[in-house]
Amino acid sequence: MTVLQAIVLGLVQGVGEFLPISSSAHLILTPWFFRWPDPGLTFDVALHLGTLIAVVAYFWRDIIELVLSGLGQPRSQDGRLFWYLIVASIPGAIFGVLFEKQAETIFRSPLLIALTLTLMGLGLWWADRVGRKRRQLDDVNLFDGIIVGISQALAIIPGVSRSGITMTAGLLTGMERETAARFSFLMSVPIIAGAALLKLKDLSLHEVNLAFIAGVLTAAVVGFLAIKFLLQYLRRGSYLLFTGYRILLAALIVAVFWLRR
Repeated sequence: MTVLQAIVLGLVQGVGEFLPISSSAHLILTPWFFRWPDPGLTFDVALHLGTLIAVVAYFWRDIIELVLSGLGQPRSQDGRLFWYLIVASIPGAIFGVLFEKQAETIFRSPLLIALTLTLMGLGLWWADRVGRKRRQLDDVNLFDGIIVGISQALAIIPGVSRSGITMTAGLLTGMERETAARFSFLMSVPIIAGAALLKLKDLSLHEVNLAFIAGVLTAAVVGFLAIKFLLQYLRRGSYLLFTGYRILLAALIVAVFWLRR
C-alpha cells in the first residue's frame, strides 16, 4: 500500500465511522472503485486505532467522568449512563465475534452494500421524521441502552453503519438528534477499542511503516473533525442529507457494477 492510498482510506474511515454513512461499506467500495489491492489486516488495525484516538480525544472529559462515576457512584446519573453504555456494547461485541468471517466474505458484495445503504438511509430518514426528539442524554435509561445496543449488532453488515443504525434507534426512542449522535459516539469507544485490541494481537512491529502511521493520523484527525461537524450540524440540520448521500452512492454502485459486466 502506498502512503497516498493510506491517507485516502484513513480519510474514508474517519468520515465514515462517525457520520451515518457506513465506514465498512466505504472501505470496501474505495478499493473496488479504484481497483486497489485489499489493504489487509494490518491497515485495518491502523484505521481502528485512528478512530479510537479521535473519539477519545473529543470525549476524554466525558469518558473520565463516566468511568469514575460508573465505578465509584453507580447510582448517580453519570454512573447509570456508564453501565447503560456497557450493556449497549454487549450485543455488538457478540455479533462481531460470531459473524466476523461472514463480514469478511459474503457481506462484501457491492450490490448488497447498495441495498443496505438505501434501506438504512430510508430508515434513518423515517426515524428522523417520526421520532419525538425530546429526550436528552440525562433521560436515557436501561431500556434505551438495550434497544440501541441490539441495533448496533446489525452494523456487522457493511452499508448498515454503526453510527447510522444506533442514531436511528436513538431517534425512535425519542432522543433529540444531537443526543442520539452523542450516545452513539460514546457507545463507539468500547466497540472500537475491542475491535482494535482483537486485531492488535496479530500485528507485527515490522508492519508498522509510513503508510500505517499515515493511516492512523489521517483517521484520527478526520474522525475528530467529523464528530465536531456532526454534533454542530445536528443542532439545526436533519439526517436527510445523509439519506440523500446514501441513495446517490447506491445508485453509483449499481451503475459501475452494470458497466463492468
